[in-house]
Amino acid sequence: MARIIRILAGKVQADAELNDTKTAEAIWEALPIEARVARWGEELYFSIPVKLGLEAGQELVSVGELGYWPDGHAFCIFFGPTPVSRKGEIRPASPVTVFGRVIGDATVFRKVAEGTKIAIAKAGQ
Repeated sequence: MARIIRILAGKVQADAELNDTKTAEAIWEALPIEARVARWGEELYFSIPVKLGLEAGQELVSVGELGYWPDGHAFCIFFGPTPVSRKGEIRPASPVTVFGRVIGDATVFRKVAEGTKIAIAKAGQ
C-alpha cells in the first residue's frame, strides 16, 4: 500500500510517496508535523520529532527526493544544488537517508522562503 503525504509550505503544495525504509515508517507514524523551514541552496529542511541513525546513507541525491538528515533530525526536500554541490549534482551537507520522492515537479519549492511554515500530513487527512 502506497504511503502518500501532502506537503504544504506557504502557497506551495505537493504530494510525495514514501518508500519502504524504516525511516519512512517512523516519519509516517510521526505525522502530522508542522515546522518552519530553513533553506540551504535549493534544499528545504526542518527538524522533526524522529531520531534515527543513517539507513543506507547517500552522499548524492536527485531532484525531488526526500531525505532524513540524522545530524539535525531533519526532513529535507531536495530540488536543486546546495552550496556544497559540484557541477551537475545535488549534495547534502552530509549523507542522508532517502525515504521518499515528490510526485511531480519538485522545483515548485523554489518559491518557498526561509522561515515559511510547513505542514506535512498523510494525504487525505
